Amino acid sequence: MDLTAADFLNPPILLAGAVDYNMYHSFRSQFLSAPQEGTTVIELTTLGGDPEVARMMGEDVRFHSELQPNRRLVFLGKAAIYSAGTTFMSFFARENRYLTRGARLLVHERQLSKTIDLAGPLTLCLTELKATINEIQTSITIQEEGFANLISGSSVTLDQVREGAVTNWYVEAEEARALGLIHGII
Repeated sequence: MDLTAADFLNPPILLAGAVDYNMYHSFRSQFLSAPQEGTTVIELTTLGGDPEVARMMGEDVRFHSELQPNRRLVFLGKAAIYSAGTTFMSFFARENRYLTRGARLLVHERQLSKTIDLAGPLTLCLTELKATINEIQTSITIQEEGFANLISGSSVTLDQVREGAVTNWYVEAEEARALGLIHGII
């Protein structure tokens, strides 16, 4: 069922700012207080943040969507939905994703900033390098899962999203709708 602007008038869950543990606590508090049946709109504006916190919030949405079939959890991205915000949005079914006019999504690769200081026995140095490679490979796997969630049901291929993510892919609301990344624009 398509939603109209009236359905988004007073969202019971309002989130703005960095996706971090403070946002998660606010999200959980509002989520638990929100209606348990009918349409529940979760509005978000963010310049990004911690992708693992976004995944935690997203798992709450996925879990409750499966357990509460009488409750429709809907995402409304307002103005800027960057990086971790897009990750959060990817946990909503495509038909439950909406953006405001002129809103922008940002899709990019996960970031890593790490200095490796190798000193000591060679086997210890090799162990430290292998641990870092494992960290990077696992992060890439998680990133790919998120990309797959984001594009599910859209006309975007995994190769296209990978290519765009390398150089920071900004997707305006109309383009997101045309590509099938979201359902509608409010």
